[in-house]
Amino acid sequence: MGINEPAARLRPRTEPSDPAETGVLIVDLAALADNWRTMARLAGGAECGAVVKADAYGLGLAPAMRALLSAGCRTFFVANVVEGEAARAVANDATIYVLDGVVPGAAPRLVAADLIPALGSLGEIDEWAATGRKPKAAIHFDTGMNRFGIPISEAAQAAERARHIAPTLVMSHFVSSQMRDAPGNARQIEAFLDARARFADIPASMANSSAVFLPQRPHFDLVRPGYALFGGNPTPYAECPVRPVARLSARILSTREIEPGACVGYDALWSARRRTRIATIGVGYADGVPVGATSCAEKPAGEALVGGVRCPFIGRVSMDYVVLDVSEAPREAAQRGEWVELLGDGICIEEAASRAGTIGYEILTRLGARFSRRYLGA
Repeated sequence: MGINEPAARLRPRTEPSDPAETGVLIVDLAALADNWRTMARLAGGAECGAVVKADAYGLGLAPAMRALLSAGCRTFFVANVVEGEAARAVANDATIYVLDGVVPGAAPRLVAADLIPALGSLGEIDEWAATGRKPKAAIHFDTGMNRFGIPISEAAQAAERARHIAPTLVMSHFVSSQMRDAPGNARQIEAFLDARARFADIPASMANSSAVFLPQRPHFDLVRPGYALFGGNPTPYAECPVRPVARLSARILSTREIEPGACVGYDALWSARRRTRIATIGVGYADGVPVGATSCAEKPAGEALVGGVRCPFIGRVSMDYVVLDVSEAPREAAQRGEWVELLGDGICIEEAASRAGTIGYEILTRLGARFSRRYLGA
């Protein structure tokens, strides 16, 4: 099935062939490729890369990279050397940056896999230069995050020491790009321009997913979206501009009816106020369902779609199970062996995260290994 086929034809049947499966994660690679094209178009004349760290935000590095390569992406960002080696195994001729930089002692593996570190200190520049033959590197400046990066005050020293390497990119990272009016955005851009002036002939990059939409358009020469590619909303102040990529379903393992006053789950956090039809699904926090989605009488939290009807989580999320109140769902959809939706068109990443008191990035990157995975549009 081609990646350009209509989205309607990519709607999968969630029923797996293996009856032992209790959770299915469907990754729509056509949507992923389309999201990259959307971000590339918004980047104007800048190149559009892709951040594929954390196993492509939990959705699978190899299939995600293949879809992105087929869409036209040629520059990738990962977190560490091990991720970089895995990415290199997928793409022999892609440009792959390692955001960790040069961890002490890791330089030989970076060189062997033809990876480009993002150097965040003067010491890293020196260590990387010592590998010889003016190796390629990104120069990473700290403009306000105070996490990684060379301080702007050391930009002149960085430029001097960088004469012994071959910089291919000058970069920084926003603190609050998802907030269009955050005053720090303008300050960071100004600081970055100051540092970049010392590397005038080197391509520059500052924009993550959300920064692509900032009014200042800090696209420079390369944008590096991540979260938006995988269906996360980079513009929380507006409608999501990208398509959902992950669809998560779980199987109902048991159903029953309980009487008023009956408790559900560990520590009896929830008790029935009426006769209630309940269903237990085969996923839990071991699969990445946040404990924060736990519901008690005072705080409803997580929800699932059962036959198109929203059904709340009840009681504590446990390691392997979540219990739903399916009293309002169609009976034929709330039977043992049927499937419910946890992520998809009806429940987006941001909503699932908000209900659990977390962020969409965590929802995606914690999706567990026990889910059977289907890749569509490959």
